[in-house]
Amino acid sequence: MFCSRNARPFASGWLMISAGCLLAGLILGNLAFAEDPPLSIRDRLKVQTLLKLSDVDLSDKPDLKGLVVRYARSQMATDSAKFFELTEKFSLTELSPELANLIATSTDDTQKVTAAKLLLKFGDSDQLKTLLSNTDKNADVAAINAIGMTADASAQPLLEPIVLDGQRTVAARSSAVAALGRTGPGQKWLLSMVEQGKLAKELNFAAANVLLTSADESVKTAASKHLMLPATADSKPLPPVSELVQRKGDAEKGRMVFTGIGLCAKCHKVKGEGKEVGPDLSEIGSKLSRDAMYVSILDPSAGVNFNYETHTLLTEDGTVVSGIIVSQTDAEVVIKTAEAVQLTFERDAITGMKKSPISLMPQDLQKQLTVDNLVDVVEYLSTLKKPE
Repeated sequence: MFCSRNARPFASGWLMISAGCLLAGLILGNLAFAEDPPLSIRDRLKVQTLLKLSDVDLSDKPDLKGLVVRYARSQMATDSAKFFELTEKFSLTELSPELANLIATSTDDTQKVTAAKLLLKFGDSDQLKTLLSNTDKNADVAAINAIGMTADASAQPLLEPIVLDGQRTVAARSSAVAALGRTGPGQKWLLSMVEQGKLAKELNFAAANVLLTSADESVKTAASKHLMLPATADSKPLPPVSELVQRKGDAEKGRMVFTGIGLCAKCHKVKGEGKEVGPDLSEIGSKLSRDAMYVSILDPSAGVNFNYETHTLLTEDGTVVSGIIVSQTDAEVVIKTAEAVQLTFERDAITGMKKSPISLMPQDLQKQLTVDNLVDVVEYLSTLKKPE
């Protein structure tokens, strides 16, 4: 008999008792209490006791594992740290759907990344593939970013096909490039694609930011033979995004660039001023990180927001119009051009309508700005936050 009959419960926990005895007691429901508590309290105490034990294998204890799974689910909304702790400690693969749902719906990046790490650890490629194939409202981009931030090389087989799939959006493919760039094996694969001419031209900016800043000198040197970051208005080479985010700018100067030479106000509104072609930026500082802001400015096609994709219409009289779809019915399509002009076309007159992978926002915008201008604009955008 491995349990001592002299073991006694104390307010601070169990003393002078073996882990084997505790586990046996939990399975049999024989823990001694002064009063028999409600089931929910007993269950909670059982799980909390299990957490204190090391090397507990629940694979051959389905009833006890079921209890832990139910308890973990109950913690999702109120104590995500506890949920993740239980899921990882006891390898609760039964909670893979919940992990996938967190990646898809959580607004907390830490939760999304932790959930992605666990799915990768569990080897649940089916859940991950489902997330990565969901292109509704750029959900795939959010999943790619979460997976990328794990810096887990085991995700590489899931990300490589996205980079090479010309049917996916530039935003998704660029995000996959950035994700692969977080690991050494991923960087080497990207470099091989560049060297073989297999990387699409529209992904060069994303690849350059990854490979030209690699800690592996051999990767950096090899990449520099094929890639380069664009030059700015003063003909100086653009620093990588990882360096730009460390710089501090002047928000007031940035505001002047935004409304002036940056041309931003021609397409974006801030607090009611400007034109509404692209998203309203009045609260952009609460929505995007500085890193994401730089990417949106320097590589706009990689950061196209849902509902702001560019469409090209061809009419029966040969007219070609590009812009953002404002509305569409069976009878007509309303499109807004880069000049903020809304045009209405009868559906019957449209002979073709295609979504473009290229953003309506001007490419190579940095050619009109110096590095300081760019840093100042991002500093200004970072101040535009939702009122608390």
